[in-house]
Amino acid sequence: MATLPALHHWCASGDGAQSEYGNLAGFGDRGDPIGQTGRRGKTERPVVPETSRRRERGQRNGSGSFGHGRNSDRSPLPRRSSLPDPSNRAPLPESATELPPLPAIFWQTVDAGLHEADVTLAPEARLAIDRHVRLLLAWNTVINLTALRTPEQIARNHVLDSLICVDALRDLGSASSLLDIGSGAGFPGLPLVVTLPAARAALVDSIGKKARFLGVAAAQVVEALAIDALEPPNITALAERAEDLGQQPNQRASWDLVTARAVGTVAEVAELGLPLTSRGGHVVCWKLDSGDGGLQREIAAARRICQAAGGGEPRMLILAAAERVGLPGHCLIAIEKRRETPDRYPRPAAERRRAPLLS
Repeated sequence: MATLPALHHWCASGDGAQSEYGNLAGFGDRGDPIGQTGRRGKTERPVVPETSRRRERGQRNGSGSFGHGRNSDRSPLPRRSSLPDPSNRAPLPESATELPPLPAIFWQTVDAGLHEADVTLAPEARLAIDRHVRLLLAWNTVINLTALRTPEQIARNHVLDSLICVDALRDLGSASSLLDIGSGAGFPGLPLVVTLPAARAALVDSIGKKARFLGVAAAQVVEALAIDALEPPNITALAERAEDLGQQPNQRASWDLVTARAVGTVAEVAELGLPLTSRGGHVVCWKLDSGDGGLQREIAAARRICQAAGGGEPRMLILAAAERVGLPGHCLIAIEKRRETPDRYPRPAAERRRAPLLS
């Protein structure tokens, strides 16, 4: 049995999975927090009479703000230094061939983990992953694509976390087309495209700079696969929100496999993913079962929206190799698309927060 290099790794929990939707707080009318009467509760707001000295200072500062006007030199805050001109920054690389090779520890970690998971990489798939990760390391110094910084961390917590489930995904059925929601740094989408393999793929992220990286990385992956493949996959990067994509006729019910990793709860992923999934296909999200019952409660809370959006019962897929590769508790939640999704799904984000469909 191969031995994996030791690593203190990061995991995203099932209960506290990173969501792309924040909570909106209503702030009310802040235009007049005191009111026309100048009262705070029952206490009169003190009125400071204007003296000739105050008037003189206000005039000197260009306003009546007593030292904080537009031309004031009395502000207690330090002056902000000018920011560097972005035009002076070197352009981000678009070809991995210009970048340094990955250190040996990267492929030692990946190969040992794939051996444990009984997954084999074709030479062209290996080259594609190599180019993807080299670009990620270069771009990540400028754009925050991932919190993981070292090649060894990326090998275990991104590449292996994407690939130890390949056999489980193949067992679900056809995966000739794949759409990855919230793809970010390209995981699990790009490694899965080259390993399953998929003939058509879309990498979706609502943040423009991440979508730009995904487009550059996808082009490098396709170039690597074209060296030996007669017909490399068609991979596109989309700067879109998943709920908007799900209402587009050319995307709706068009994908065999819709994946999501560190995107949201099972219920959120189901509502976003099922409208995009073709009948008989699957929505799959990456989760961590910490053993405290949190993931089971999350699955139970997702049953109603799964049924309403045309899906079957969400079920957990245990990954036998996860603990052996240093990812204990990592698992998949799979939802089969059984019926056509009603037009009202996916709902806008505000409506999902206001009226969640709970079991």
